Amino acid sequence: MLVLSPANTRYLRIRAQHLLPKEDRGPDDAGQLLKDLCGVQAQEPLAALLAVHVRSQGLTASRVERVRVQERTIVRTWCMRGTLHLLATEDLGWLLPLLGPVFVRKSRRRYTQLGLDEATCVAAVRAIRSVLGDQDPMTRAEVAEHLAGLGIPAEGQAPYHLLRRAGLEGVICFGPDRDGKPTYVALADWAPVGGALARDAALAELTRRYLAAFGPARPEDLAAWSGLSLREARSGFEVIAAELLEVDLGDAPAWLPRTRASWLDESPEDRVVVRLLPGYDPYLLGYRGRDLAVPQQFAKRVHPGGGLLRPTLLVNGQAAGIWKLARNRGARIVEVEPFEELGDVCLGPLEDQ
Repeated sequence: MLVLSPANTRYLRIRAQHLLPKEDRGPDDAGQLLKDLCGVQAQEPLAALLAVHVRSQGLTASRVERVRVQERTIVRTWCMRGTLHLLATEDLGWLLPLLGPVFVRKSRRRYTQLGLDEATCVAAVRAIRSVLGDQDPMTRAEVAEHLAGLGIPAEGQAPYHLLRRAGLEGVICFGPDRDGKPTYVALADWAPVGGALARDAALAELTRRYLAAFGPARPEDLAAWSGLSLREARSGFEVIAAELLEVDLGDAPAWLPRTRASWLDESPEDRVVVRLLPGYDPYLLGYRGRDLAVPQQFAKRVHPGGGLLRPTLLVNGQAAGIWKLARNRGARIVEVEPFEELGDVCLGPLEDQ
């Protein structure tokens, strides 16, 4: 079995993530890029748009948003880990039936705390589908007002959790923003989703897509990234075992698609790859742990707690600093805080970002 150094492993992962220099970046088709990545976390909408931009040559944030709202080949909704993601619309037909029920089930205690029993949740989702099918896109407040009129609890966090459940069940997704506020639409009326798959086939496809985007990786990583149980993640690896190549990361085996075998002959020392990743970037969310990508002594600066994952300066797949957007005399500038002094070899690629 081939033993990979940490540098080799990081190289394979950033290449799979379309994070190499411009000539090796991903397609300038937002839907295809999101298929390649199997989605991008979109809890922070701007961060999601930047995650797509940094992996392409021509997909600006405004262009990606136009694709979402006008072309509708990408959708913002809840999926992996029960969190908001940008996804290729055609993937929703098999992704949501696979993952949605997992997070609906995990949320039952929270529903109960909010006074939402199962019958109420079912009625609320039905009411949301009905009103969004009859009306223009609606804000959360407008949906809550409609639910309250039907006697459904609509105070505090209840409307959010009911909308989230409707999203996980494939009933709704996010529509265009209105006056800076998100709206919701009926998914079936908004865009045609792709075809469904039997659960075993969907699990195999998710594992295949995950390893294409994040490999080399392990079942534990797939479980952490997707929210599936470790048992299901292991099953996914077993089903497509014939398609996989096993490597040793030094402490345990990991796998990547067999079609990537030629990548193993490439040297990560041939170039210096510098990238400014947005907050909550897939590269930092794709694994059970971040030790390979974030040196332990700097971990708190990248992930200080409270669910925060800061924008990160990446050098050859390893965090070398954090950054933020600031304004100087009306102009936006990028302020980089390196963890240690950057070598001259990093400055040129950094200025090209």
